[in-house]
This record gives sequence, C-alpha cells and structure tokens, in this order.
Amino acid sequence: MFLTDLHCRVGLAVVFFAFGLGVWGVLAFLRGLGVTGSYFGALVIGEILVLAQAVIGIALLLTGRFPLDGLHLLYGVVVPLSWAAVYVYTRGAQGHREMIIYGVMSFFVMGLAIRGIMTGGITPVCLPF
Repeated sequence: MFLTDLHCRVGLAVVFFAFGLGVWGVLAFLRGLGVTGSYFGALVIGEILVLAQAVIGIALLLTGRFPLDGLHLLYGVVVPLSWAAVYVYTRGAQGHREMIIYGVMSFFVMGLAIRGIMTGGITPVCLPF
C-alpha cells in the first residue's frame, strides 16, 4: 500500500508542478522573456519528478499492482518524454519562442498527469481535497 500511496502523491505533485511551470512559462513569454536558467532548472526538477513517478509505477507493476485501465501505461510513457521532446525539438535553444513552447507543453503534461490519475484508479489518497 505504501507504493500505491506514494505513486498517487507524486502524481499529484506532477500535476501541480506542471501547472506552475505552465503559468510561469506563459507569463514569461507575455513579458517578452526567453527561457532563463531558473526556468530550465525547474524543468529539470520536473523531469526528475516525472521519472521518479515512472520508477514507482514500474515498481508497482513488478509487485503485481496493475492500473484499472491499460491507457494508464501509455500516459506513463508519454509524460516523461514530453519535456524532453521539446528540448530535442528546439535543439536546446532558450529564446522567446521556446518559452511559450515549454509553457504550453507544461500545461499538456499537467493534463496528461490528470488523465493518468483518472485511468490509474482513484483512491482516497489521490484526491487532492
């Protein structure tokens, strides 16, 4: 049960962290800023958080705990690749254009994380209220 609870809580952390990165990215874009070192560092922290979530999910699979919907596994693959895909697409550039791409992708990651929670089987621990 500990791993399930941890997986739920880290999943919620991904949702809120991605939302914060999305707001930060869009506001910075509207102010005419590019990707700063602080924002890029936060993206790296977000990616580490997502990868930790994936590792916990793999541990759950290895212990025989499967999600209610197989689509949950697709979200578990796509979410960790999302920010990395933007980095590859932009070739690591940190300009004004890249800031909006990262901001929008962060909202996309948030949506995917919410869908992941919905398809994984909502337990009382996963509910943020």
